[in-house]
Formats: sequence, structure tokens, C-alpha cells
Amino acid sequence: MSGRIAFIGVGNMGLGMAANQVKAGAQVSAFDLSPAALAKAVEAGCSAAGSVAQAVADADIVITMLPAGQHVRAVYAEQVLANAPKAALLIDCSTIDVDSARAVAAQAAAAGFRFADAPVSGGIMAADAGTLAFMVGCREQDFADIEAVLAPMARAVIRAGEAGAGQAAKICNNMLLGISMLGTCEAFALAEKLGLDGERFFEIASKSSGQCWSLTTYCPWPGPVPTAPSNRDYEGGFLTALMLKDLKLAQEAAAKAGATTPLGAQAEALYALFDGLGHGGRDFSAVLQLMRGRLDTLN
Repeated sequence: MSGRIAFIGVGNMGLGMAANQVKAGAQVSAFDLSPAALAKAVEAGCSAAGSVAQAVADADIVITMLPAGQHVRAVYAEQVLANAPKAALLIDCSTIDVDSARAVAAQAAAAGFRFADAPVSGGIMAADAGTLAFMVGCREQDFADIEAVLAPMARAVIRAGEAGAGQAAKICNNMLLGISMLGTCEAFALAEKLGLDGERFFEIASKSSGQCWSLTTYCPWPGPVPTAPSNRDYEGGFLTALMLKDLKLAQEAAAKAGATTPLGAQAEALYALFDGLGHGGRDFSAVLQLMRGRLDTLN
């Protein structure tokens, strides 16, 4: 589905997403508080808007990709709902808390808009390639149109349920990812201490019961998976700071829901330590070097 798209937030993730909408034939009006990010969006074929209000003024679709819940609440309450055409379809792809997603959905519905929370999984490379997985919270009758809008950016678009369900799915998924990556890193670190070659351990574990995405697709040990950030000095990919953000969201949600998530809590603590040591800008798989006692390799 092409048309006039207002894309608010064209940073590391939003840039590739907006570019893929342009490639699909959409007219994309982009806005970002960062002039550098906006300039890159223009290079990718978007037009630059001077404000959120200007970007959404004649949009058929509004897509937002913002840092946190407070930003999403403010942008929709103060800019989008007051200035976008009532027929516009509103889709927030940020990763935020469930309460904020539901609050914005309620405000949008009260103002007569269709709205979806549709956070993504896949990281910067998938955003650039148009192969993100979207987890969508929306009314069932709106999903077909939402799916069509997201298609140029996606390899999978799955409706998780009603408003807020997309965010719930995202934080649960990323808590699982954070935990599994730590387990994978611990296993490599132990294998090394036991004298087992890392690549040979990968060969065995990838064909055994320890197989998981963190091992076979995103291996933290350099070598076995050429496309993994471990082969680029852990640059790019999914930043440790963003993983920590998602784990904090999961723990906040768990506390509110009365859920017991001890491994999630431990994962948050370990990534907080790694971030506090100055490695928030590295891919989250770089935590392997903390497990190995080789943080010197990251300097």
C-alpha cells in the first residue's frame, strides 16, 4: 500500500524503514529532531518536513519510530492527533511500555483515528533490508490495512491482539533474546576454559539441543556466522543500551503484572553492568567478552 506517508523518527532504525517505503512507491515526508538524520532521509528519497505537524498535515499514513513512551505520548497528543487528517492510519513502531501504547491508542480512538502499536524485531540490518518482524496490537478489522502498510518493511507481520499487545509481545520476545544470548555467551566462555575450540563448539551445539537463534543466527563468537556483529568488532546490530532498555521495560511490566521473571532480572542486571562499563554502544552479543574476562578487546 503506497500513498502519502509521514515518517516521524528517521534514526538508525527509522531511516531504513522510511527508505523501503520510498522504494515501494510511497511519497514519504520525514521529520526528525536530528538534522543529520533528516539529511540522510532526504538522500534516501524522502522529503524533509519542518515539524511533525507539517509532516502529518496531508498524510494517508503516519508512522512513528521514537525513543520511549513519553516521546510517543507527547508527539501524538500534541502534534499528530491535532494535525493529521481523520482518515489517516496511525502506526507506532517504537518499543515502549504497554501502558503508554494503550493510552495513546485510547486517545487516538477517541479522536476518531485508527491506531496500531507495531514494534519491530530484527535490528538495523533488517530495517535496511526490509525484513523486520512486526508485532501488532490493533483492532482486528484494521489489521489488513496495517499489514499492507508494513509489508515493504517486513518479512513477517503478526497481529498479537488488541491495543498494547504488540508491545507486550516485543518485550517478552526481547527478554527471551537477552536471556538466551547470555546463556550462549556463558557456554562459549566455559568451552574456551575447558580447552574446546570455539568454532568446534559452535559446530556441535548448532546441531544439538543447545541450538537457538542467539547461537546459529547471531553467534557472539567471531567466525562461525559471517553476518553476525561479532565479526565487525561488535559494531552495529542491536545496541547493548537498547537491549537494556527492553529488559527494563520487561521488568517494569512484570512488576505491575505480578509475574515472576528471575532470569529476566538477572539479564537486566548483567546488561546494566556491561552498559555501565562503557559498552552501551556495542552490539549486545559483545557481552561475551565480559564473560571471557576480555573487555580489553573492546577498547
